[in-house]
Formats: sequence, structure tokens, C-alpha cells
Amino acid sequence: MSSDSIQPPFRSGAISDPTLHVPDFPAQEQAFPGLAREMSPLPDHGETSYRGTGRLTGKRALITGGDSGIGAATAIAFAREGADVAITYLPDEQADADRVVASIRADGRTAVAIPGDLREEAFCKEMVESATSQLGGLDILVNNAGRQQFCNHLEDLTTENFDATMKTNIYAPFWVTRAALPHMSKGASIIITSSVQAFSPSAHLFDYAQSKAANVAYAKSLAKQLAPRGIRVNAVCPGPYWTPLQTSGGQPTEKAMEHGKSAPLGRPGQPVEIAPIYVLLASDEGSYITGEYFGSVGGSGL
Repeated sequence: MSSDSIQPPFRSGAISDPTLHVPDFPAQEQAFPGLAREMSPLPDHGETSYRGTGRLTGKRALITGGDSGIGAATAIAFAREGADVAITYLPDEQADADRVVASIRADGRTAVAIPGDLREEAFCKEMVESATSQLGGLDILVNNAGRQQFCNHLEDLTTENFDATMKTNIYAPFWVTRAALPHMSKGASIIITSSVQAFSPSAHLFDYAQSKAANVAYAKSLAKQLAPRGIRVNAVCPGPYWTPLQTSGGQPTEKAMEHGKSAPLGRPGQPVEIAPIYVLLASDEGSYITGEYFGSVGGSGL
């Protein structure tokens, strides 16, 4: 099935039968970190399907890992809800980032693109300062960037790879948030992308699952610390979503070909389908929601 024949299940706020439109997944592999533009079928980030209603008008958002997958869908949704958006990404992901930036600007919003490696503490600090300066402030922080590389046997998991996962998934949100907090005030929102792996870890995602469990604790603990300051903190826990993580070492090839088929809905989610959760948590409509984690796992539950 060609990518342009896929009919994503989310259209302009109207939900069709969620079990329909199950795409074919041919065998495919990319070098880490992978590009959405090279996937078959192409993920739906909401480029043509997401419709905003102004829920984030006037807000300024920073999204790590905003070049593809859930980060890209969130960036596009935020812009269509009226926010100006800065995204970060690895330099190898520039081609995907360019498409997201173009989409944001086409909606008449400011788009800031900052390439770099979140595993470096200095970059995290410099990136926050640059984004805040170019946006004119910061109201929303989405710690979304993540590293997922499968390994079937603990003996084969190197210290270098373990460290890379922890630096990306645990250290970076700490560094980024610490740098961002001086720029955030009452009414601000912080969101971290966790995973169903935090609750139902797979054998071949030993290090990733631990880091995602830490992300849930990040939200629950930090929410209590920041509540007196009027800053909300929440986690989003995706299940099987069709993103470059799956085809660039996040899953064995044979598992990627069956991605999401074991979920009750029988398919993986498209990134645009989870973006409305981020919009709610970032908006003033979510003003009484903090310290929570929100699942979107295709019927499997957390």
C-alpha cells in the first residue's frame, strides 16, 4: 500500500471507526535516529488533518524532538491552536525539521529551529535561552525527545548505549526543565512524554522502559513541587505509535512490521491522534490537571 493511499483515522476533529485504515508495513530499517520522510507508509503528523480552535493563542512553546513523530504532531497542533513554537532535534534530522517549520510558518506562527544534542548539558541550557529569546518568553515546555534502541540480551547492552538512553530520556529533561523554569510563570505547563513501557515493559527494551518509568515519576514529583508556583506538570504515555523510533533500531524489523497489531484496535496510532492530549494539557482548559499521566495505547490500558 502506498503512503499516499493511507487514509488516517483522524480528520478535522471527527473520529471515524478507529479500527479502519490499518496500513501495510513493509520491512524497513534506518540508521538511528531515522527520518519520518523515509518511512512507509508516511506517518500522519496532522499536516492536512488537524484543525485548531485557538486554544493556545498567544502562548509560546518549546518542544524537544519536534522534528517527527509525536513531537512533530504536537508542534503542528500547537501552531494551529495559535502558539508560537520552537523545536529541537538532532542535526541528522534536519530534513524532517524543515517540513515541520514550514508547516508552522504556513499557519502564520513563529517557528524556531534549534539543532543539537540534548545529551550535552551545555546545549540544553543554550537551547532554552535561544528559544526563549526568539519566542519572547516561554509558557509551555514539552520534554518529548527520546532514545529507544532494542537489545534482546542484557549482556549485549553496552554501557555506552545505556548511558545514551539515560542521558537523552532522563538527564535531558532535567537539564532542560531546570534551565526553563526561570522563564516560566503562573499558568505555565510542562509536559513529558513517557510510554506504556513504564507500566508494561518489554523484554527487549530494558533500558528504555526504566527511563520511561522515571518520566512518570518526574511528572508526579515535579507537579507537587511546582504547584505553589502555579505551574502544572503532566506526562503522556503513548502505546504503539507509528514514528521513526520504530524503524531506526527501536524495534526488531519483524516487530516493526507488526507494530500495533496486537492492540485491541489492531493497529498503531498515528502521531496526530495523540496531539490533542498535549493541547489539552498545555491549554488553560487543563488548569486543574497536574501530576497526572495520560495513556493512549489503542485499548490495552496502562
